[in-house]
Amino acid sequence: MQLPDSRTEPDGSAVIRVLGYNIRSMRDDTAALARVVRACAPDLVLVQEAPRFFRWRKKLARLAAASQMVVLSGGATAAGPALLCSLRATVERTEDVLLPLTPGQHRRGFATAVVTIAGVRLGVLSCHLGLQKDERHEQAGMLLDRLAGMGVDHAVAGGDLNEGPGGRTFTRLSETLQDCWATAPWGGEHTWTRSGPPRRIDALFATKGIEVLGCGVPIGQPGVTEADLRAATDHLPVLAALRVPPA
Repeated sequence: MQLPDSRTEPDGSAVIRVLGYNIRSMRDDTAALARVVRACAPDLVLVQEAPRFFRWRKKLARLAAASQMVVLSGGATAAGPALLCSLRATVERTEDVLLPLTPGQHRRGFATAVVTIAGVRLGVLSCHLGLQKDERHEQAGMLLDRLAGMGVDHAVAGGDLNEGPGGRTFTRLSETLQDCWATAPWGGEHTWTRSGPPRRIDALFATKGIEVLGCGVPIGQPGVTEADLRAATDHLPVLAALRVPPA
């Protein structure tokens, strides 16, 4: 079964495609990375580990152009998370958020935006949560607070959680938001397969009013090859099709 394409429904709702992807600072095969993104045909890409150092803006812009997207927000200004969007999106506002620094750990942040796609208004947040369980649990609370304060009826959030389902942080998010893969599983489940047992540590979440049509690693998606998935970065992406109600 293939995910539905982006479209506007007769009732005014919109089907949108959202991709979550840890791109490992573009240190791998960027041509393969761009091919995967293009083949997934997303309206929004929630990026983690975007380039943050020398010429980071140019690197992210180059990936966006090669992927037939544009840079929406994030990168170094959000400590790694970033947002890309298709020309289908109209941007209302963006905000990059730096989270409190835990001593001895990497700085973390959120890339956020409010966009309109096919007439529906949507909040968007990309995150990469911390390695320490207490730190990321607190960051999950900040994520939920940030979504609640965006002034939108519907929102999608996602990223690299550094934790799988059943963990305290993952559970905190899924108690308030829909875990898209658990709601409507499609494609593959596990996003980390490079070491140890396969795990689902990258996820997309949607607020309760959104209908999840399918979500998972885009194995079998036309144009997405196993060779490109392995060459692009060390994480596997998560693709979701969501039906967002009209305002």
